[in-house]
Amino acid sequence: MKTGAGDRPPSALESALTHAVLVLATAFALYPVLWVVALAFSGERTPTANALPLPQAPTLDHFRAVVGTTRATPDGGSMWLFGRQLANSVAVALATAAVGVAIAIPAAYALARFRFVGKERGVRALLVTQMFPTVATAVPLYLLLDALGLLDSRTGLTLCYASTSVPFAIFQLRAAFEAIPPDLEEAAMVDGATRLQAFVRVVLPAARPAIAVTALFAFMSAYNEFILAATLLGREETFTLPVVLQRFVGEYSAELDKFAAGALVVSLPVMALFYLAQRHLVAGLTAGGVKG
Repeated sequence: MKTGAGDRPPSALESALTHAVLVLATAFALYPVLWVVALAFSGERTPTANALPLPQAPTLDHFRAVVGTTRATPDGGSMWLFGRQLANSVAVALATAAVGVAIAIPAAYALARFRFVGKERGVRALLVTQMFPTVATAVPLYLLLDALGLLDSRTGLTLCYASTSVPFAIFQLRAAFEAIPPDLEEAAMVDGATRLQAFVRVVLPAARPAIAVTALFAFMSAYNEFILAATLLGREETFTLPVVLQRFVGEYSAELDKFAAGALVVSLPVMALFYLAQRHLVAGLTAGGVKG
């Protein structure tokens, strides 16, 4: 039996070229990150440009300056300002992911399984909401939160972020639920389970990778968002980390060393979350790609 050309193992030259391309692509992606690391750990104000960026006169002073930021309190004490700002970012991002996924799961399941009046129009309306940039909604959201008394608060910012994460989460989870065969639910209901029990015990466990990835993307979008946070927050103790980083780059000066150190610190929670959820990433991103 002859082996097709597509079934033969790659030659040594093909394997070498493939690895060379992968190495070059990885280097291209990591090169800017190396410069950020060099700036963050370098003791010199402006490191000398080199093909391979390395920290010059390595120091941790920039990290201490960023992480150790404090502020005096009205009672005469001091508050760890950076810790408060980090807590703001993490709390808002976690709440956004939780609210977005909690609303999107039943909505996406209904769109995937049931037929009802206005279904297609509702899907198109959700799609339309994704066409507007964040900056277009800044002023209306500012006026609404001001009227509700939620301006300059984590609750108001969470509501704004959740309003943008819900449509994306619905589209992502709808595809995941459509990829789960309805026969599984029907078999559970034949065995005596209700529709709700079949949904909780059969559908949700099968869609867990997609739910994890959707929550991760909702977390990252809220954690990294800057425009709304800079518009809706006015006090330093309510700032999120992207707003904090922006203050190191002013109109007439730029503290790039502190900016780089802050960027590395800010990326740590997302890196940790990616590490914890890595086993769900591939399965969740491909959920809905093959139906049946």
